[in-house]
Amino acid sequence: MAEAADVFEASQLTTDPFDDDKLREECGVFGVWGGTQASAMVALGLHALQHRGQEAAGILSFDGEEFHVHRAMGHVAGNFDRTDVIDALPGEAAIGHNRYSTTGDTALRNVQPLYADLAAGGFAVAHNGNLSNAMTLKAELIQRGSIFQSTSDTEVIIHLVATSSFRTLLDRFIDALKQVEGAYSLICLTKEGIIACRDPLGIRPLVLGKLGEAWILASETVALDIVGASFIRSIEPGELVVINDDGIRSLKPFAPVKSRPCIFEQVYFSRPDSFSDGLSVYQVRKSIGAELAAEAPVVADMVVPVPDSGTPAAIGYAQAAGIPFELGIIRSHYVGRTFIQPGDQIRHLGVKLKHNANRAMIQGKKLVLIDDSVVRGTTSVKIVQMLRDAGAAEVHLRIASPPTTNSCFYGVDTPERSKLLAAQMDLEAMRNYIGCDSLAFISIDGLYRALGETARIANAPQFCDACFTGDYPTRLTDHEAAEAPTQLGLLAERRG
Repeated sequence: MAEAADVFEASQLTTDPFDDDKLREECGVFGVWGGTQASAMVALGLHALQHRGQEAAGILSFDGEEFHVHRAMGHVAGNFDRTDVIDALPGEAAIGHNRYSTTGDTALRNVQPLYADLAAGGFAVAHNGNLSNAMTLKAELIQRGSIFQSTSDTEVIIHLVATSSFRTLLDRFIDALKQVEGAYSLICLTKEGIIACRDPLGIRPLVLGKLGEAWILASETVALDIVGASFIRSIEPGELVVINDDGIRSLKPFAPVKSRPCIFEQVYFSRPDSFSDGLSVYQVRKSIGAELAAEAPVVADMVVPVPDSGTPAAIGYAQAAGIPFELGIIRSHYVGRTFIQPGDQIRHLGVKLKHNANRAMIQGKKLVLIDDSVVRGTTSVKIVQMLRDAGAAEVHLRIASPPTTNSCFYGVDTPERSKLLAAQMDLEAMRNYIGCDSLAFISIDGLYRALGETARIANAPQFCDACFTGDYPTRLTDHEAAEAPTQLGLLAERRG
């Protein structure tokens, strides 16, 4: 396996050495209908969803006559915490979006909500997910005369609505959704109300809440908490809701299929203080840790999480194994995703900007190090070495998810399969590459048990777990076309 390790190491030369080596969050959406200062409420909701997208944010409001929009690169704080910005977004209806690009380049033109004046009136959309046939549809729409203003897959939905032969905006929207594949949770704002929906498989999350007379929609329940709204229920897979001054109406326009919500929401994406499809994310992650302790025990002095995402699983592991839990790594919360890189000497110290070993606790100790996942493995190498440099006697790495062996096509920015460590190496080669004394991942059945299932059902899995199993729940039209040389002409524009 040495040759494979050399090839994999060479592939890292193009990666950002300060990258935190995690799968990137998809996006976050939030919407309000019937609330005073709706845009301010959306800004608060986006703050709670900042972990889902840190590249850009946007808010669009409707004051009963006109639509108003503000989009900006960067975090919600600094862009939407100014009264002049919020005052320029009047009205009792607003929708917002946090972006981390999985399709389209990093540019203001791709920041959502996207808006268009259609024959039926103004139409804005905020999208969490990814359409796996967007490039194919875009090529067809361009051939029919559509002119695109962004490189985002979300704009395809607007063009499908605009070109639909149905009469009402709602029917046009449903017609558009029946042509797309992949994952989506959408919140759309029109002059008649909010239209929100979740893809038929329920891959991406969406919840409904209420605050007084205002209806709230959000990617996660934690965003309801921050504005003081009550959780009503999750939007069901394949459900479409229409909210206006007459109340809320639910439609089921798609043929029913077995739901497949994203399993990685439970492992990493959602905040631990959220509920995802009725499950406490924090409790699930503790259960994952307990399952991991049963599957991969080790004699050690303490359990140490890689903060912050590995902490709940580490607590569960420590409790189940009867080993003390300690903060052997301290994380700085004041470091962003980018940093000036003046040279190789500073470049290799990048991990210490975010994590530093708690030397007094770990010196001379045998550690069980818990992390939520391994993607490229580059940060795992640095953290293990940092712990050894601080005097750890042994470092046993335990991962609270199965090996990530496949790319995601449903709204998660996953490296190419050739850059996924587990896709290129077996367990021993990974252990040797990372430099730990032992390495173990939770099994796929163990992960399902932590989620309350007996085991994964081979022919009918309960979640979308394609990143671990390669079992994709939808067609991957664009990916399949890109793999076929005869179709490359249709797909000349590379996705971001």
